[in-house]
Amino acid sequence: MLFGMVCALGAAVCFGTATVLQAMAARAAADAAGPGSGSGGGPGGDAALLLRALRQWRYIAGLALDGLGFLLQIAALRSLPIYAVGAALAASLAVTAVVAARLLRVRLSGVEWASVGVVCAGLGMLGLASGTEGERAGPDALRYAMLATALGVLVLGLLGGRLPERVRGLVLGLGAGFGFGVVEVSVRLVDEVSVGALVTNVAVYALVVGGGAAFLALTSALQRGAVTVPTAGMVIGETLGPAVIGVVCLGDRTREGLGWLAVAGFGVAVVGALALARFGEAPD
Repeated sequence: MLFGMVCALGAAVCFGTATVLQAMAARAAADAAGPGSGSGGGPGGDAALLLRALRQWRYIAGLALDGLGFLLQIAALRSLPIYAVGAALAASLAVTAVVAARLLRVRLSGVEWASVGVVCAGLGMLGLASGTEGERAGPDALRYAMLATALGVLVLGLLGGRLPERVRGLVLGLGAGFGFGVVEVSVRLVDEVSVGALVTNVAVYALVVGGGAAFLALTSALQRGAVTVPTAGMVIGETLGPAVIGVVCLGDRTREGLGWLAVAGFGVAVVGALALARFGEAPD
């Protein structure tokens, strides 16, 4: 269990640092394209934005950190309930805030430093209360539901530029969160790693499509003005749904008599992360 929590926190450090690098690259890619060149118009616009961002060294470095974080996330999900891993990943915003304060000389307010402390306190409560991962394999219908959700997020990311401005950030943020949530659940639905088992497991396809679609939606959201709303939407999307699925469908539980502490810790960590939502993007 300690190993799993260390992996989850390591993933949060990787994802939190990568967010700063990727957001800077996404904004630079949008600026380089110039006005009216694909950042808001059609299904190809946001895909083109992603391709331009991939030419930025910061985005490549961020992807490398994301890859390492993903491996740590998989290791964590193999020994911890989804709700604990999800809350730890939401805490990556606290990491981003600290990185921004140190490397980008962003001044954190007293409330924001307090929010970092709140996130850490929530994770500590979760660490004390978390049990082992559930042992249920999950119904086959859940695998198809994850694939359908992943495909929905992919369509959303491709068509995000056509959404009304007033709801675009929230919808794309939620979409990215759902995509990352699909990854969390799908990892638990992959029970065999042989070539034959992987090829025939629908959850593997859900994992790949969900992860790629989430990155597309997030990249689109990060370069569209204010970041607080889409980042808050992403935190909500990647924590609440997967946590419920883990408990209801996969048998995740807490330590005996500590269910209340797990619920409180989860809520505290997520609320603290939401208070730091502006750090979903590095400042200009």
